[in-house]
Amino acid sequence: MKAIAYSQNGTPEVLTDLDLPTPTPGPRDLLVQVQAISVNPVDTKVRTGAAVTEPRVLGWDAVGVVQEVGSDVTLFKAGDTVFYAGAIDRPGSNSELHLVDERIVGRKPKSLDNASAAALPLTSITAWELLFDRLGVAEGTGEGQSLLIIGAAGGVGSILTQLARKLTKLTVIGTASREQTRAWVTDLGAHHVIDHSQPLVEQLQGIGVGQVDYVASLTHTDSHFEQLIEALLPQGKLALIDDPKTLDVVPMKRKALSLHWELMFTRSLFGTPDMIKQHELLNRVADLIDQGVLKTTLGEHYGTINATNLKRAHQLIESGKAKGKIVLEGF
Repeated sequence: MKAIAYSQNGTPEVLTDLDLPTPTPGPRDLLVQVQAISVNPVDTKVRTGAAVTEPRVLGWDAVGVVQEVGSDVTLFKAGDTVFYAGAIDRPGSNSELHLVDERIVGRKPKSLDNASAAALPLTSITAWELLFDRLGVAEGTGEGQSLLIIGAAGGVGSILTQLARKLTKLTVIGTASREQTRAWVTDLGAHHVIDHSQPLVEQLQGIGVGQVDYVASLTHTDSHFEQLIEALLPQGKLALIDDPKTLDVVPMKRKALSLHWELMFTRSLFGTPDMIKQHELLNRVADLIDQGVLKTTLGEHYGTINATNLKRAHQLIESGKAKGKIVLEGF
């Protein structure tokens, strides 16, 4: 089968086209024929990270058709069209055929084409878990409270903005630094958009919000950390997904602030008893898409799934200028 992999960590140039054997499903696995993928910051982080001893296939977003199921599979059958974000400790979805545990797979939204659906799984799981599991916001609540999203125009921010606006009563404040991305975040439903390249507290005061109850910091947390502590109300909550080299959390004590990490791979990585929550979550997202409550966050379509196009996608991700999600389709 065709695949794109790298044999040594480094720049996007290490990505190469190659042929690999067809994998065999385990008891809870689906063998999926991949039709579309999207690219995430985790792809670039893994590619530049630890050295590998054999070719590694990246990719943690996919839409495809189930070709074969393992002996213990009960949620899907051959011929089903699915979408999912996979597991970080298994080969990725940048291949014609891919194995994934059924418990972290959902049905593809019927109303979207493959490329539009491929933009959603990883960021939807991350945003959903961050908002409802980590920050502890309940659907339909949040009247009189506010959420500040740092990096609202990125992949996770684009779906988090929608979830917070459509499923809660929170006042949603997104950050974006360019005219194009500010318009994007506004279109996704943010009540206010401020510029994360400028002092945050003054801008919050300028829109009449003052301090916020919740912060979702999706990028450059270490650069904004002092400002985020200042921007949070006493007993507020801060959740983050990026990888600051270090954080001095002691200043959070005076306000009794709480800190929460979100990593959507945790359930699959540790085989937690509630792994199936991601199956249920993705099915709920598919329903919300088909009902017109949420919309795809596809930003750019980079063409066929091959090493040349994936190199371009990785380069854009690393530039920090991506808007929404980058999608590739077909082999």
